Amino acid sequence: MRLTHVAHLRLPFGRVLGYDLDIAATGEELPVSFDQARHVGAGERPGSWMAITLRWDVDDLDALAAAWRRVVQRHGTLHSRFESGEAGPLLRDVTFGEGRWVEHETAPGARLSDAVRGILDIHCTPHSGPSHRLCVVLGADEATVVIAADHAHVDMWSLLVMARDLRAALDDRLDAGAVPAFAEHTASLRERPRAPQDVRGRWRDVLAACGDVMPRFPLPLGALDAPVPERVELRDVLDVDASAALSRRAREVGVSTLALTTSVMTAATQELAGTPLRAVFPVHSRYDDRWHDSVGWFITNSVVESDDPDPVSCARAVKEAVRLGSYPLEDVLDPWGGMPQAPGMFAISWLDLRRLPVRIDHLGMQAQYVSAAGRTDGVMVWFVLDEDGMRLRCRYPDTTAARVSVRSWLDAVVHGLRGQARRAGAEITVDGVSLLVDRAHRTDVGAIARLLGDDPIGAGRESPDLRGYEESFDAVSRDSSQFLAVVRDGDEVVATVQLSILPGLSRGGTTRLQIEGVRVERRWRGRGLGSALLAWAHEHGRARGARLAQLTTDVDRAEAHRFYTRHGYEATHVGLKRPL
Repeated sequence: MRLTHVAHLRLPFGRVLGYDLDIAATGEELPVSFDQARHVGAGERPGSWMAITLRWDVDDLDALAAAWRRVVQRHGTLHSRFESGEAGPLLRDVTFGEGRWVEHETAPGARLSDAVRGILDIHCTPHSGPSHRLCVVLGADEATVVIAADHAHVDMWSLLVMARDLRAALDDRLDAGAVPAFAEHTASLRERPRAPQDVRGRWRDVLAACGDVMPRFPLPLGALDAPVPERVELRDVLDVDASAALSRRAREVGVSTLALTTSVMTAATQELAGTPLRAVFPVHSRYDDRWHDSVGWFITNSVVESDDPDPVSCARAVKEAVRLGSYPLEDVLDPWGGMPQAPGMFAISWLDLRRLPVRIDHLGMQAQYVSAAGRTDGVMVWFVLDEDGMRLRCRYPDTTAARVSVRSWLDAVVHGLRGQARRAGAEITVDGVSLLVDRAHRTDVGAIARLLGDDPIGAGRESPDLRGYEESFDAVSRDSSQFLAVVRDGDEVVATVQLSILPGLSRGGTTRLQIEGVRVERRWRGRGLGSALLAWAHEHGRARGARLAQLTTDVDRAEAHRFYTRHGYEATHVGLKRPL
């Protein structure tokens, strides 16, 4: 899913409408979480919201409004409102009355993203009622739905839930029952066991190493006597294949993708700052499956400390960070009188959408996570992984020093991640020789064509004219579902295979790995290269979510039939072909 910032938001030109809801009555007081109290206690301010945008066909605004009301009613935090109290923020349940669509005027020449930003800055603040807003941008050919809320009520996972439920409500598929409210989670969190002494000790050690405040960015950020306008960088770190390769590399060294990424960040921090990696590390508090479909701020903060870039050591550091964040934070931080935040606070957030139990068709809907614009005195890095690759968004103070420091750190991290991805499964050892599996380049087209034609069947159907192959290579290279691989022995291409990822509805929505054009150079046949390449292909498919591998081979290739049978393939189907 694309990570973006409201200043970079892509919207079609059109009318901008927002849905207003009136509060009809105020009900019981609800418990306020530690993080909600910190956030709302900072006061009313623009830019405290987060949003998700989705491209939909919107034919009936009344139906969309009715669906939105069902979503709001389903999730307790969406029908609650903060108030100021003598001892801090109060939260009360509310009942909504009438609702109506309001068209927001856009000044001539104004960017729609600026118009949407202004709307959300007004309607999605800590004390606004409600603190969320449904907007629609009606373009000539398509519409963009904007779902936004003040951060006190949502996290990134929650935005997915809201988008999924709104779509289900429109299609009349939304479960009529309510889900557990976030206020219930706040109450239950207070009943959880207090942190043991070893957890308190590690918190004390990490904060002491940071001057008894939460971890700060290890490089200069300039003068930060007060928050300054923020700068936001968006980076496409890895495409889908490189992201899958990074996951394979992590498995090769026996750790998670997050641990391997932590290894890269640790190395970058040591190289540039000469210090361990220390950062605030948000972890989700949906500690029970019953909260998976709820909306709320199910995030608590932990700290991660990593002084050794060895991936296994970093895996231990991540595991410790998760444990440190598994206890009520209000109790853990009581010795400091709350969260001891200081200018320069450094936080790293990680969200792997592939592992979440909540899914939407974010590629088909061109979904975007949108951050607000504001002022900051800290550095926040978000990593998001999905079926389209790995992206990051970084917010930091827009000072000269911060531009140099943060960009150099980001450059080192991105470079390190890409280097790890290139190493992932790239080397295979065959008959005592190390070979490189690589994405094919355009300069490899001639070698691939020769391999395709180097057998009795291929010789009769392949061509010495490379123009058709080159045009097809260009089409394949533009398609993210395709991976044309070659195996290199030094500078020589000695094998090739084309892999296609095919989503489908059959077999319960099984994604398939299609294997085509497996060819091995003559002198490498019979030495195990074909088997090694096939094993690599299977791993590629698994990393892309495929649960079934399939291929076809000519009926006259008896030796190929025996080869694939040895590797677990069964001739369960009849393959048919027809010229077009």
